[in-house]
Amino acid sequence: MSEQPTSTAKKQNESNPLVGIIMGSESDLEIMKGAAEMLRQFEVEPELTIVSAHRTPERLRDYAIKAKARGIKVIIAGAGGAAHLPGMVAANTILPVIGVPVKSSNSIDGWDSMLSILQMPYGVPVATVALNGAKNAGILAAQILALHDTSIAGKLEAYKEYQDDIVMESVKNVKRLGYTNEFDK
Repeated sequence: MSEQPTSTAKKQNESNPLVGIIMGSESDLEIMKGAAEMLRQFEVEPELTIVSAHRTPERLRDYAIKAKARGIKVIIAGAGGAAHLPGMVAANTILPVIGVPVKSSNSIDGWDSMLSILQMPYGVPVATVALNGAKNAGILAAQILALHDTSIAGKLEAYKEYQDDIVMESVKNVKRLGYTNEFDK
């Protein structure tokens, strides 16, 4: 008999957060809080903390190893510069890790963090979103949770419909400005 989807959001209120959001330093917070904001739209309250791959390697290992036992289902890890955080976390857990490359003050226009996260070796996968793409990381984490949670799935469906409504309103605005095309006739 297969397991029925449940409302993880209800379970979450009674237990630990389901998504861990970590970043290499406080300077990444401005970008990484976007993941938390998106998750909250789907009524998923994440935990958020700083775990530096280079300055606190034991903290990183401890966080990654204990996350699953604490009830975390997905980890979002954002870092700039050399950006080893997502890969090192993925090396220490079986949980899905979503990497967010952050264009930081010591960055080479973001390429260093992008390539550090994107080019993971075989056996240590990290899902990677766009540069400064923490909001998409939050949505992706919600989509992973929605595989077994009908409540989150419903909220994601409503969000997709909302996005469609925004685009269609923009189509109307362009038409009102006097621009037409064959597709929208």
